[in-house]
Amino acid sequence: MNTNDIAASLARIRCFLLDMDGTIYLGDQILDGTLAFLDALKTTGREAVFLTNNSSKSGVTYLEKLQRMGIAEPFLNVVTSGQATARYALHVFPGQRPYLLGNHVLRQEMELMGVPVTDTNPDYVIIAFDTELDYDKLTRVCDHVRAGLPYIATHPDFNCPTETGFIPDIGATIAYIKASTGREPDLIAGKPHATIVNDLLAQTGHNKEELAMVGDRLYTDILTGINHGITSILVMTGETTKEMLDASPIRPDIVVERLSSLIPYL
Repeated sequence: MNTNDIAASLARIRCFLLDMDGTIYLGDQILDGTLAFLDALKTTGREAVFLTNNSSKSGVTYLEKLQRMGIAEPFLNVVTSGQATARYALHVFPGQRPYLLGNHVLRQEMELMGVPVTDTNPDYVIIAFDTELDYDKLTRVCDHVRAGLPYIATHPDFNCPTETGFIPDIGATIAYIKASTGREPDLIAGKPHATIVNDLLAQTGHNKEELAMVGDRLYTDILTGINHGITSILVMTGETTKEMLDASPIRPDIVVERLSSLIPYL
């Protein structure tokens, strides 16, 4: 896409959906150009929602992290795959209790949102990016999945980028559970799936044509745009390398080095 086409494509965008890990920051290090990009959005009257598949932290935790990095209103808007999963579960399984494979932070957030998490006799299963994972938890979740309980995953990511490299994410856990039980999740809530997109449309009030999905992963961020009619923008600051992009059938609408590379087109 040439310069004029990029500018024309972005002219209709009123809200940017910004992935976090690998797009805004790596670990605890904010990426160069992030704050300048947000300043440009503010100057041009656009909105942003920080959208992450990482369900190991709560929305409040992410807001506090963003504030420590110098991000302020009007851009302190976060939607996580954990929150989208909780809202979905409350709608589809009202009054029922899930077994949650997740850390204590997510458990607390889901309980505050009204999801009655339980460790005994659950009605369904939710799995997340569990940074407190142990063998006992893996055994119990496989028992519940093998028994045929409805099975939801917060997101599909295989790895989580950090400032020192990649760490295993929920996709590896899904593969483990499948190897043991023969089952994959009945529903995955996070990017690139419809549950989180529908949740975002309800949260923002925008239509799809006014949204742009910006992220570093082809199979989550970019596929979200492709699957749901949302402009997709790949940044090369996280998981995707040039070689991965060249070899992939998943083609972003726009490719830039980093967020600040978009500023001239706003």
